Amino acid sequence: MPPTDLGLPTSPPSTPVRRLSRQIRVGDVPVGGGAPVTVQTMTTTPTTDVDATLQQIAEITAAGCDIVRVAVPTQDDADALPAIAAKSTLPVIADIHFQPRYVFAAIDAGCAAVRVNPGNIKRFDDRVADIAQAAAAAGVPIRIGVNAGSLDPRLLAKHGSATPRALVESALWEASLFEEHGFRDLKIAVKHHDPMTVITANRLLADACDYPLHLGVTEAGPALQGSVKSAVAFGILLAEGIGDTIRVSLSTDPVEQVKAGIHILQSLGLRPRRLEIVSCPGCGRLQVDIHKLANQVEAAFDGFPHPLRIAVMGCVVNGPGEAREADLGVSCGNGKGQIFVRGQVVRTVPASQVVDTLIDEALRLTEHLPTDQAGESP
Repeated sequence: MPPTDLGLPTSPPSTPVRRLSRQIRVGDVPVGGGAPVTVQTMTTTPTTDVDATLQQIAEITAAGCDIVRVAVPTQDDADALPAIAAKSTLPVIADIHFQPRYVFAAIDAGCAAVRVNPGNIKRFDDRVADIAQAAAAAGVPIRIGVNAGSLDPRLLAKHGSATPRALVESALWEASLFEEHGFRDLKIAVKHHDPMTVITANRLLADACDYPLHLGVTEAGPALQGSVKSAVAFGILLAEGIGDTIRVSLSTDPVEQVKAGIHILQSLGLRPRRLEIVSCPGCGRLQVDIHKLANQVEAAFDGFPHPLRIAVMGCVVNGPGEAREADLGVSCGNGKGQIFVRGQVVRTVPASQVVDTLIDEALRLTEHLPTDQAGESP
């Protein structure tokens, strides 16, 4: 029997046309140059705790992360890098601040890339030649990461604050120092807590250079606020074709950061869809706790290996119409749920059986699909 056509589009009609940038490789992951936009996050474990760090890396790998960054604030952290880099399931970027010697330690440790923050590394400009030579010899790309909170004091004095032009000037100045030594295996990030500053800065960067750009709204905030701010900035920039890799910087578990990033890319058609739940926000017509039901459905389908669109609706006003557009759906009322498959009512069940019934129908709908199609639209 041929595979079931789930009816999901391969991408929205207006998938963004990507800015063509220079391509680098972070381990075995290409970044820029037309490669898929990647999702990154950063471990929150002490880097010195190798086992805990590797466990967290395994968790974010399972969530769909592509690249991981680890903090290296001390010599003990630098000493832990060889074991982490050797055993990590993802390419490891060493995040370096303050001490340039840790850059060389990270390169020697086998890290896939190194992030440097020129604004707070001691006499960084004086060490660029040595860093470029070591990175080139090892085939390790460098990410120039400029943050509003640690901008070079010289540029703060010149511009008065961490304006978009100040952030861009810092990044391009440091890139030019590497270019003087023939090193162009660079990625650039300019970050600010304000989404509009991030948007303006990255537009300026995109016009001024061809390096791949890492997008981030730094210190974005708790889950809701941070996700909204990141989605605003990333959505606008990615829709304009700007951005090659992203991190959603939330005050949450790194797994949640990864999931938020993946949802942003899926919404723009830049990553194949997996599970999508369409659910109503609630109103006075409801006869069911739709928030609870939607959460139950989301939890029940967590990790489901096929791309499905599931409509969870609380009344008959929009329920049937949404169900027609979904692979599966339920429209609830009077203690019951009408179960839809491809817009057709297949059965009516008590409210207590809705979740189990949706799972049964999902398994029936996808029983002939191999699991290696997970995340791919047919």
